[in-house]
Amino acid sequence: MIHPHPDLTEPGPLADGAVRVLPLGGLGEIGRNMTVIEHAGQLLIVDCGVLFPDEHHPGIDLILPDFAPIADRLEHVQAIVLTHGHEDHIGGVPYLLRLKPDIPIIGSQLTLALVEAKLKEHRITPYTLAVSEGGRERLGVFDCEFVAVNHSIPDALAVAVHTPGGTLLHTGDFKMDQLPLDGRLTDLRAFARLGEEGVDLFITDSTNAEVPGFVAPEREISSAVDKVFRHAQRRIIVACFSSHVHRVQQVLDAAQKAGRKVAMVGRSMVRNMGIAADLGYLHVPDGILVDFKKLGDLPDDKVVLICTGSQGEPMAALSRMANREHPIDVGPGDTVLLASSLIPGNENAVYRVINGLMRLGADVVHKGNARVHVSGHAAAGELLYCYNIVQPSNVMPVHGEWRHLVANAELAIQTGVARDRVVVVEDGVAVDLRNGRVEIAGAYDVGYVYVDGSSVGGADEALLKDRRILRDEGFISIVVVVDSTTGKVLAGPDISARGFVEDSDIFDDIRPGLEMALDEATSGGVRDTYELQQVIRRQVGSWVGRKIRRRPMIIPIVIEA
Repeated sequence: MIHPHPDLTEPGPLADGAVRVLPLGGLGEIGRNMTVIEHAGQLLIVDCGVLFPDEHHPGIDLILPDFAPIADRLEHVQAIVLTHGHEDHIGGVPYLLRLKPDIPIIGSQLTLALVEAKLKEHRITPYTLAVSEGGRERLGVFDCEFVAVNHSIPDALAVAVHTPGGTLLHTGDFKMDQLPLDGRLTDLRAFARLGEEGVDLFITDSTNAEVPGFVAPEREISSAVDKVFRHAQRRIIVACFSSHVHRVQQVLDAAQKAGRKVAMVGRSMVRNMGIAADLGYLHVPDGILVDFKKLGDLPDDKVVLICTGSQGEPMAALSRMANREHPIDVGPGDTVLLASSLIPGNENAVYRVINGLMRLGADVVHKGNARVHVSGHAAAGELLYCYNIVQPSNVMPVHGEWRHLVANAELAIQTGVARDRVVVVEDGVAVDLRNGRVEIAGAYDVGYVYVDGSSVGGADEALLKDRRILRDEGFISIVVVVDSTTGKVLAGPDISARGFVEDSDIFDDIRPGLEMALDEATSGGVRDTYELQQVIRRQVGSWVGRKIRRRPMIIPIVIEA
């Protein structure tokens, strides 16, 4: 069942004995993952992440799930269960706890440590409960069982939610690496046992559903990383996610073999790796770490920097290096290693950074020219394997763009799940599990919630449209002084323009027509300043569209005297 959102009405009350699944983020996008499960009047939240803005969101810091459908029911939330510690699964927690700080947070040791550090920055002290694979916790009417899964961060968990209305198995993000660096396999035996007991709804990661076969083991990239270290002439700068503990471990090991010292750059990188080391998830060789400020004391061929910015984020360390806005002055002989994949939508930003670094003379190694990254998400072969093991009655793909969700749905159907029991929906669409079958209950009108500086939710699409116009089309202001009694133009129009390649004299051509339009309006009895502003806006907009072929922001100012 494929159900785009617009024609659906809001869902009614949940039927007795049924379970409702309401995704508020992560469907149709890579990020801001959040799923609400409802049964018997109680709610359970699985993950609460953020989406990072792209070029279509100028000035925006973060994008949150829309909490509106549950904002007046937060007292019924039994807990927030976090599957792992990536930002797209935990980054929204502080903003949800601002609304109700005492909601319990459930997760693995590393996940909780990462989210607690984040909450400390927001001055929130949470109630947390650490769980581990094989553990089981009763959270109101929800009996939650935790299953080990392998991902690109340690301590990831799937969660099986047992209710009187059925059992749901939410994989979180996972893959089936058979040679994991930490020896922690995805627990397929637990998946099989749950399948034998009966999984009524399988909620599965879709990110790599279009990729055939199996994802390569993480340890396979070690040889490629070692090769980069052997051939590097000067400094090595490694960019990866600030939570990718396994990748940082491989860099530390390669640096030790090469006799290099390592400095970590960026607050989130230093914080997260410090937490991982303290908890024993990251093994730091003795004496290998040095303070970033002391790099000048070391020869260039003995230095490794690990920083953020692998997705081309404008304010991240790597982007600033490419723009010569960072203390590290990248130049010929330096090697930059982008040890991550491209998140869909970030391609242009990443290639812009790569080009900037290469222009400075650096040798840039990335997934496109070397095997320096493997994905943390199950490919099609792994998903098929899981469907055959679990044999779910119903399937709901999550975590992915629309193409990923559809591809994942087709995999489920290929393994024998009936097409009408596979549901592909968007954020805000409520899916009810009733009498062992899924059905669409309706949809809430949810959208992006923008974090803009200290404002949460204040920015909207109209504001972003204005910012995009200012960025792409330019700005024109027109000031006119009129007689408050007669409406006659006393001064102006004075025209000021920004963002145009044309000489400012070109706007002199518009004045005669604008003056004529204002005379006609005032002669016809128009005195209201707002109506006169509209006359100016129409006249200037029409002229600029014909003459310059632009659609700038036009700000008319009419002053009465």
